[in-house]
Amino acid sequence: MIDATRRPRRSWLAASGALFAAAAVALSAYAAHALQGPEQARMQTAVLFAFGHGIALTALAPRATRLLGRVALISLYLGVLLFSGSLVANVVAQWPTTLAPAGGSLLIAGWLLYAIDALRR
Repeated sequence: MIDATRRPRRSWLAASGALFAAAAVALSAYAAHALQGPEQARMQTAVLFAFGHGIALTALAPRATRLLGRVALISLYLGVLLFSGSLVANVVAQWPTTLAPAGGSLLIAGWLLYAIDALRR
């Protein structure tokens, strides 16, 4: 039975994942056609992480019924925003990439938390 009170929490994560994947496709095209050298490599790294984690969020959000699983996926969401967002902002607006390590740490923590939650199910 589906608990309607929990559905919005998971659906915003799934929708965010789909938006990450869509943005990744667009940014990949931008990287392929408008960038070269280190900027292209940095953008492709951002795209890889945004696309992969976007697909993961879209697929895993409906299964995150326990608090630990939701915290794990929220960590992935924030990690993508900080990691990929920092790299994209660096290429597009020359902003520093100081938030990328925090984003990467959140991604690692999110996957570890999800693994723990999966083992406890």
